[in-house]
Amino acid sequence: MPETSTERSGPLTDLRVIELGQLVAGPFCGQMFADMGADVIKVEPPGQGDPLREWGRDGFPLWWSVCARGKRCITLNLRTEEGQGLLKQLVAEADFLIENFRPGTLEKWGLGYEELKKVNPGLIMIRVSGYGQTGPYSARPGYASVGEAMGGVRYLMGEPDRKPSRAGISLGDSLAGLFSAFGALAALHHREKTGEGQMIDTSIYESVLAFMEGLVPEYQFEGYTRERSGSVLPSIAPSNIYDGSDGMVIIAANQPTVFARLCKAIGQPDLKGDPRFNTHAGRGENMAELDAIINDWTSNRTIDEIQAAMVEAAVPVGKVFRASDMLEDPHYKARQSLVEVPSERWPGILQQNIVPRLTGTPGKIRWAGPDRLGQHTADVLTDLLELTPEQVEKLKQSGIV
Repeated sequence: MPETSTERSGPLTDLRVIELGQLVAGPFCGQMFADMGADVIKVEPPGQGDPLREWGRDGFPLWWSVCARGKRCITLNLRTEEGQGLLKQLVAEADFLIENFRPGTLEKWGLGYEELKKVNPGLIMIRVSGYGQTGPYSARPGYASVGEAMGGVRYLMGEPDRKPSRAGISLGDSLAGLFSAFGALAALHHREKTGEGQMIDTSIYESVLAFMEGLVPEYQFEGYTRERSGSVLPSIAPSNIYDGSDGMVIIAANQPTVFARLCKAIGQPDLKGDPRFNTHAGRGENMAELDAIINDWTSNRTIDEIQAAMVEAAVPVGKVFRASDMLEDPHYKARQSLVEVPSERWPGILQQNIVPRLTGTPGKIRWAGPDRLGQHTADVLTDLLELTPEQVEKLKQSGIV
């Protein structure tokens, strides 16, 4: 299905977003807007484009097709006066601008917030960076890994006898993009009442910090420092990953009534009265013994058998999923958690569906990321800025687009 055959739909179809971001944090914010129907115009430098276009295994940049989905992509050389002028014209007709350059970069190009709001006082400018737009670290380059470390989550990841691990995804970038979208919609609500735009300042480290629960007050008032604890939470048992004969499951039964049901389900109803396990504190102190008992039971059964027994007993249970499991799972299929997305390059590509679900105005993934650099440059410049084809060609020849 060609991309031009699909129409935007969702609650944000009347909004336009200019995305200057690259890699993950800014583009993930733009992806969320596109999913909900906004017209997202991604601006990339001529000749090279977003580095994410090249990220992938064995020359397959499939991540790009997720992060750039639903966007129109143009090229524009923002280091030139003419390119900066064209961007200002696009900004004049936009609701949002997303950028995740190092703070000060856009100001150096004459494209800071104070300049852009002159051409569009209602502009909401979303700025994502490692450390924020202010403070002594603001000018430092900041990737998600560093933000995750500073925000506190890296220290808690992994086994206690090893160096901190990582989540296996760009967690900090995605959290920053998520908070940026939330902040932008809050600013939009304010603009609807006042007509005023504003700047959204999102840092990666603070986006991670926001998810750190009671980490700081626990240290402040109790002197307690959370440490790495592997696959378990200290003092919370049973709640762990257990072996099945054909995979792994998570069983969470740390509440007294749920624990009693678990004991019955594994054929050991008297376990709930065992002095080692009959209190919340006791189960936490004797976690290793309790986990071994449960694992002895699970390891001789298949995942399906374990899940059937736990579901019947009303004990929370879940298979530890890989991508192959997601493709076969009936719940994934029933909720359409994965959907086939139109793509020029990847026919039949499956991607994660839009979150959250809106019952009245659901969004739509219209196409996977455009394959060709500058694929929509001519369309955007002629339709929105009313340039002639001859003017666009001249811009190409001069390297502006």
